[in-house]
Amino acid sequence: MKKISKGFMAMAFALTFAAAAFADEKGTAVMQAALDVEKPKFSKSVVHMVLKDLKSGDEEVRQIMEYGRNHDDGAGNKVNDVVMLFQAPANIKDTRFLQKENHGKDDDKWIYLPALKNTRRVNTSEGSKAFVGSDASYDDLSTREIDEDDHQWQGVEEKTVGKTKYTCDKVKEVPYDKKNSQYSYRITWVDQATHVPVYTEMYDKDGKLEKTLEVPVILNYKGYTITKEAILTSVQKKHSTSLIIQKLEVDQPIPDRVFTSNFLNTGK
Repeated sequence: MKKISKGFMAMAFALTFAAAAFADEKGTAVMQAALDVEKPKFSKSVVHMVLKDLKSGDEEVRQIMEYGRNHDDGAGNKVNDVVMLFQAPANIKDTRFLQKENHGKDDDKWIYLPALKNTRRVNTSEGSKAFVGSDASYDDLSTREIDEDDHQWQGVEEKTVGKTKYTCDKVKEVPYDKKNSQYSYRITWVDQATHVPVYTEMYDKDGKLEKTLEVPVILNYKGYTITKEAILTSVQKKHSTSLIIQKLEVDQPIPDRVFTSNFLNTGK
């Protein structure tokens, strides 16, 4: 999502093959349109992360200051960088995270842990580990090149997410390199009106549903299509992580120094 996320074919007869090839082309076009949704050059937001045990109903609400930028990497590729500063509660306060997107290779990630008082790079081998105790793994945060997956168009379906009914293109995404993904495949419903993936199912290596990602609220804010709320659910663990934007500013320049590992050491 370029690269594509979030948060997810041999035929016997020539005619059948032609139809399948068209479906592949359609699926790729749908996901490319999702990639091409215009993003603000800069964003600054206050986000609530809500961790919920779906069995007991217990919740923990975290407050995050998030900075984002969408810029040219110098080689003509648009890439996205994000910084997350955890502000509350006390058990997570001052944890800081930076992810910088790279075109054609793995994203760079760094995390500052206040207990250790240092910033360290997150290795690609840690991709399946949980991000700060949430339902998202580090790989879930990463972007994927659009040509890493076989995008199989499954048709048009109505999909209700939260209180909103969307008319969606349904796409099955199968990684070409099975070792390069923690999931065997993903099924994504992309809203035809906004091109936003509003619902995704992620299946584990045994083909069992592992997680879902739903987008119940989409906003048009100053000309940009913004995901106001996203809910990642670990189906097998019966636990969820929600991200809800509380305040948002766009296109107000943010200094380059914010998007550096050095910035994580102080958060200033």
